[in-house]
Amino acid sequence: MSRFLNEQYRAMEAYTPGEQPRDMQYIKLNTNESPYPPAPSVVEAMTGEQVELLRLYSDPTAKNLKERLAGLYGVKPENVFVSNGSDEVLNFAFMAFGGQGAVFPDISYGFYEVYAELYGINAEKIPLEEDFFVDYKKYCGKNKLVVIANPNAPTGMTIPVWQIEEIVKTNPDSPVLIDEAYVDFGGETCLPLVAKYDNLLVTRTFSKSRCLAGGRLGYAFASPAIIADLEKIKYSTNPYNINRLTLLLGEKTVEAEGYYQEKCAEIQKTRAWTVEQLEGLGFSVLPSKANFIFVKTDKMDGGELYRKLKEKGILVRHFTNPRICQFNRVTIGTKNQMEALIDTIKEVLV
Repeated sequence: MSRFLNEQYRAMEAYTPGEQPRDMQYIKLNTNESPYPPAPSVVEAMTGEQVELLRLYSDPTAKNLKERLAGLYGVKPENVFVSNGSDEVLNFAFMAFGGQGAVFPDISYGFYEVYAELYGINAEKIPLEEDFFVDYKKYCGKNKLVVIANPNAPTGMTIPVWQIEEIVKTNPDSPVLIDEAYVDFGGETCLPLVAKYDNLLVTRTFSKSRCLAGGRLGYAFASPAIIADLEKIKYSTNPYNINRLTLLLGEKTVEAEGYYQEKCAEIQKTRAWTVEQLEGLGFSVLPSKANFIFVKTDKMDGGELYRKLKEKGILVRHFTNPRICQFNRVTIGTKNQMEALIDTIKEVLV
């Protein structure tokens, strides 16, 4: 680092993205991307005429996309915020609502801790239970920003909506952020609660179930007042936060909802097959409602399994946290990709 970096950032540990190696062709099961392309109508929307329009600024209000999202999910446009990936919603939420502190699970999406440190927020990390579930009672009455991924990452496990409602009800003077990045793969959304509670913020993304990770598009639902707070932060930092092409592709994606529901169902089917195969090989697999599974085996160290799979051209995600270092997170790809994974695991475990 340079000698110019502000003192408060020098010891900060930045978020580490999943590997994107270029040294060989890999089956990428490490970053929870969709194995499927966007809907044909989304691809067709990328015309030369639209590219030429890049000379003009994008719509900072994202009006068309907000209206389509509101129509799809049965809310009003003033309940919708659109962002440059859902990470931007998280960033703004920590900036706007973390003044009294924040609380989130100790094993969850790594950016929560990074944002807390970035903004000097006093963060309380509550350990997951022995079975890796979130005990909702430990988040009640905290009177600080509560952040919970549901399904959680990297475990893929969920908590029921009634428990989320208890958290929201018992923190009436603080926002509760529920990160639903993976909810479309079998999870239960708490979106209906937005109409009932003015302190609930629900975040979503186009990156996973909508096959648009490279487009960097996220969105959120909340009361009009919370949405206005997020808009204030956006207009104070980067009003043109989403480019014209991404806005267009987002609109076309919403219009192709049936296509994406089919792909989500296919991923769930392949997930069930993969879990069955791994458990047949003696693996322990946590119950997942996401487009990934969290697995370990007593037959090989977690880090060694990760390295051996990489040598064979298959990338999975390994974490060094002592409590989960024997696990690997495996994105659900196509059936052919998962068959290749199972065959390779059989090979390296011999």
